[in-house]
Amino acid sequence: MKEELFVSGRNIPNIDPYLNIWHWQIPLYLFLGGLAAGIIFFAGYFVVRGKEKEMPATVKWAPIIAPIILVIGLIALFWDLKHKLYFWQLYTTIRFTSPMSWGAWTLMAITPFSIIWVASYMKEMVPGWNWKYKILIGYDILLNKYRKSFAWVMMILAIILGVYTGILLSAFNARPLWNTSILGPLFLVSGFSTGLATTMWVSKDEKERKILSRIDLVFIAVELFLIVHLFMGFMAGTAVKTEAFQLFLGGPFTVSFWVFVVLLGLIFPATLETLELWGYHVPKWIPPVLILFGGLMFRFVMVEAGQITRFLY
Repeated sequence: MKEELFVSGRNIPNIDPYLNIWHWQIPLYLFLGGLAAGIIFFAGYFVVRGKEKEMPATVKWAPIIAPIILVIGLIALFWDLKHKLYFWQLYTTIRFTSPMSWGAWTLMAITPFSIIWVASYMKEMVPGWNWKYKILIGYDILLNKYRKSFAWVMMILAIILGVYTGILLSAFNARPLWNTSILGPLFLVSGFSTGLATTMWVSKDEKERKILSRIDLVFIAVELFLIVHLFMGFMAGTAVKTEAFQLFLGGPFTVSFWVFVVLLGLIFPATLETLELWGYHVPKWIPPVLILFGGLMFRFVMVEAGQITRFLY
C-alpha cells in the first residue's frame, strides 16, 4: 500500500490544481451534440418558414446524420462514465438546477424525435417506401398534418441541447475559464454553425448552399464577437481570470486556439464563403470541413484548458 501525505489542499492529484479527469470523449460528445442541434434546428426552421421544397437537403437529407451522431456522442459519454451501470439513475428524477439533468432529458427526447423526423420523409426520399411499410402510413399522415408543430418542438429542443453543451462547463464554478455566462451562447452559435456547414456539404443545390452560406456568415460573425467579449471579460476580471486568459496569449493553447480555431476554423472559411457568394469558384467541401475542424478543436481546447485553470486568489 502506498501512503501519501498532503500538506496542502492545493496538491490533490487529478483534482487541484489540475482537474485531469475529462479526456477526448467529453469534447467529442459536446461537439456532436452541438452539431446535431444545428442540423435539427434548421430543418425545423425552414419547415416553419414553409420553404421545405426549396431546402431539400436541409429538411430531409442532412437530418439523417443527426440521430447517428447523437448515438455516437452518447456512446462516447457512456464510455467516459466511471460507474456505467448506474447511468439510468439520471432518469429517476428531474433537477431544474442541474445542467446534467437538463441534458439527459433533452437527449432522451430529441434522439427519438430526430429518428421520427427522418422516417417521416422516407416515402419522398425512397420511392415505394410507404408501400413496403404500410403499417406506418397512418403515422406518416398524422405527422405531416402537424409537421409545423413538430418542427417547433424540434427547434426548442435543439436550442436547449446547443446551450446545454456550454452550460455543462460554465456550471463548474471552480474553473475560471468555464465560469462565464458567455459559454452557453457561444457553444450554441458554434454548434449551429457546424450544423450549417454539414448541411452545406450535403446539399447539391447551388441556391440552397448560398442561402445556408449567408446564414453561416452571420453565425461566424456572432461567434467571433462572443469570443472577443469572452476574453475581454477575462482581461477585466480578477487575477485568476487574467491567468486563465494567459493560456491563450503566449501560453500552451495559443497556437491551437488562434490558428486552428479562430483563423482556420472561422476567419478563413468565412472568407471562402464570401468569395463564393461573390461568384468565385471555391471547392464546396473546403469551408464546411474547416468549420467542422474549428468547432471540434474549439471544444477540445476549452475542455483541456478549462481543467488547468483554478482559483488560488
